[in-house]
Amino acid sequence: MFSNDATWSRTLRVAVPLGALALILVGCSGGAADTNADGDGGTKVAAVIKGLDNPFFQAMEDGITDTAKTDSVDVTVQAAADVGDTSGQADKLSALAGQDFGCFVINPISGTNLVQALSQVSTAGKAIVNIDSPIDPDAAATANLNISTYIGTDNEAAGGKAGDFISEQVPAGSKIAIIGGIAGDVTSAARVDGFRAAASGLDVVQETAADWKREVALTAATDIIAANPDIAAFFAANDDMGLGIVKAIENANRTGEIVVVSVDGNKDALESVQDGGLTATVAQYPYAIGALGLQACEVVAAGGTLPKSIESPTALVTADVAVDAIDMFPQPFEEFENPLTELLNK
Repeated sequence: MFSNDATWSRTLRVAVPLGALALILVGCSGGAADTNADGDGGTKVAAVIKGLDNPFFQAMEDGITDTAKTDSVDVTVQAAADVGDTSGQADKLSALAGQDFGCFVINPISGTNLVQALSQVSTAGKAIVNIDSPIDPDAAATANLNISTYIGTDNEAAGGKAGDFISEQVPAGSKIAIIGGIAGDVTSAARVDGFRAAASGLDVVQETAADWKREVALTAATDIIAANPDIAAFFAANDDMGLGIVKAIENANRTGEIVVVSVDGNKDALESVQDGGLTATVAQYPYAIGALGLQACEVVAAGGTLPKSIESPTALVTADVAVDAIDMFPQPFEEFENPLTELLNK
């Protein structure tokens, strides 16, 4: 399991999808100031991630910065202004593309918003490590992008865990609703598809998009509950939206009557599970994903070859394990093997 001790860097560097290790970043910016840290060796790394207005990406940044400190790697991290800032994120990458970074860790807002900026990076022969949200494969092929590896969650499987759980909590045929992220988003679609497949015995009375935002989900859930007073459960494609649904249920004086399951495993969601708001969350490991992305750049800098994809695990967090998850946050609360360990130790 992860540890806060620097010695985990090489040994546990793989203990979690990407092991909360230290790799190479120390800076961050959420649309304001950017930070960077100089290391003693290895290639310079640039990381461009989604907006820090979402705690999921705050934890991802923590994984990157903690790893950077441990490994003393020179890294610059920049973040979009918010989770919908597609053009601003692309501008940040464009500004970094012509600089002397040897490896880029990319967490795109959409499947295509960073493709144009990445074409310059790829043409220059610099490594591209795609984390969390995948770059659209057709767009990448058209732009001749060479993606070194993709590191992220199997989103269909994550949605499937939520579907399996809700199916166990409510009777067959129960009315349920789905609240997804941005319409057309690959990640949201995969989670919803996985959920639908696992919850096929339930009656989906409405599916809507809430742009990954809590307040939008609150409004949507309020309307759904009013129109369907016998609604039994909600699935939300991320925790922020799940917490918006919880608030709508609270406002309707229905707390404890409607099952709500979301995906991410952010700390506020874990606390909500513990307190009886969210029924469960399918926890991803954003801290580990960030660390693994940095470690992948280390492998490239050392001349190693990365696998085309690296899957980071998920875990269903219910009230009985919420305390353990909170105590370990932002590190994973379940052990697993870091897939890059052997490559890092060569």
